[in-house]
Amino acid sequence: QVQLVESGGGLVQAGGSLRLSCAASGRSISSYGMNWFRQAPGKEREFVAAINWSGDITNYADSWKGRLTISRDNAKNTIYLRIDSLKPEDTAVYYCNIEMKGYNYWGQGTQVTVSS
Repeated sequence: QVQLVESGGGLVQAGGSLRLSCAASGRSISSYGMNWFRQAPGKEREFVAAINWSGDITNYADSWKGRLTISRDNAKNTIYLRIDSLKPEDTAVYYCNIEMKGYNYWGQGTQVTVSS
């Protein structure tokens, strides 16, 4: 199995930037694509970004309009999500995800709160 721990969330003012981290342990993630999702209060969990195993292919949800950068450091067994130009509506819990051996693993999430 693998354990995922997100960090880097917190309170930030609108217009600022934040870099979220997802550290994996228990198993190497270097052979797997990984994803970021988010869930706002009262809403369904939604896809944010994805990155393939080597980091050369990325995918972002259309609604973000270029404000996201997903990256990974396989030597550190970690992926990252940079969010620029934060808006109050970005407030949500952000989750790291990996599908490994036919099973989806999730971290505990990190809270991002954007103030106006």
